[in-house]
Amino acid sequence: MRPLLALTLSDLRMRIRDRSVLIFAFVVPLALMFVFNLVFGGTDDLELEPVTVAVTAPAGDRLAGVLTDVVKDLDGQDGLEVTVREGDAAAGRTAVEEGDAALSIVLPEGFGAAARAGEPVSVEVVRGDEAGLEADVVLSVVDGVLDQFAASAVAVQAGLDQGVPPEELGALAQAAADGGQGYELRQGQAADEQLDSGAALVAGQAGLFLMFTVSFGVTALLVDRETGTLTRLRSMPIPSWAIVSSKALVSFLLGVVATGVLLVVGGLLFGADFGSPLAVAALVLCVSLAATSVMFLIVRIARTSEQAGIATSIVAVVLGIGGGAFFPVSATGPLSALVDLNPVAALLRGLGITSAGGGLADLGVPIAIMLGFAAAMLLVSRLVPNRGALA
Repeated sequence: MRPLLALTLSDLRMRIRDRSVLIFAFVVPLALMFVFNLVFGGTDDLELEPVTVAVTAPAGDRLAGVLTDVVKDLDGQDGLEVTVREGDAAAGRTAVEEGDAALSIVLPEGFGAAARAGEPVSVEVVRGDEAGLEADVVLSVVDGVLDQFAASAVAVQAGLDQGVPPEELGALAQAAADGGQGYELRQGQAADEQLDSGAALVAGQAGLFLMFTVSFGVTALLVDRETGTLTRLRSMPIPSWAIVSSKALVSFLLGVVATGVLLVVGGLLFGADFGSPLAVAALVLCVSLAATSVMFLIVRIARTSEQAGIATSIVAVVLGIGGGAFFPVSATGPLSALVDLNPVAALLRGLGITSAGGGLADLGVPIAIMLGFAAAMLLVSRLVPNRGALA
């Protein structure tokens, strides 16, 4: 153990002094996060502008009055400011043409009677050239209310056709048609095992650059062979496994620190909350172990530091992009199983669980995937012929 600790401390000091490690582990991913934050950081902070709607409704028509009240009730819902101007159709069209209103909604005479009877009825809508997302929200709600009216009328008519007594349908039809506000606007939340766009980007970048960070253990071993340092180490009473293990341990420690820092800083930058620190720490340890396990395979097949750099870059890009480092990846069939076995994808899934309130006990599947990946890489590395640094 003493040779292993001595080699690990020596290599760790060398890696900390190596600027390339700091660049790939911290500077580049944080710079990318900063750029992505500038580009996408404001997409979730949507600000709705005040909107004015001109409504023309027949006097004394109850269903027309319900629709008008629904549009009025939109005012103050989730930051939406709606002003309703009631008047005749001509005044509404003029207001839209002059830019004083974004929409003009004209309900024809006999609207309520036609809606109750299930007869075709047209609602005229005039949209202004400058109308934006706010007008779309109002139109969506109006369409929903009209669909509700139509569904109620169809249900009543179908009940009458089947011989249902009218007295049993009246209360239901009245509640469906005149029941007032049948909608609710509320802020949505991501489901379990899903991260919002900012948090997913942070987790993906941390997983991607973790693969690059742990690769420095492989390249360091090959550089030692090229410079003759490895030969001197092997001439000493130090077992070969301690030399490789020290590089792997350094890679693991660098991966844990780099991933933890990226998640913390990226979370602050994007306002992401990944949940329980203990559960997140377990995920970081497991994904770092999985990433480090790839080193044992590459060290047996790469003969030069250039080959090792190319191999680790390919592995990092494939696992990073396949795991959703930049955008969600969906696959079907046998390919979906391979995507699920990706440690980067497992990291994102695990962080989605913790961000939704899950704890360490809920991370069985992601942790099992990471540890299984590490075990598989170690097994493959033992079966592959050794043509690398220690051949």
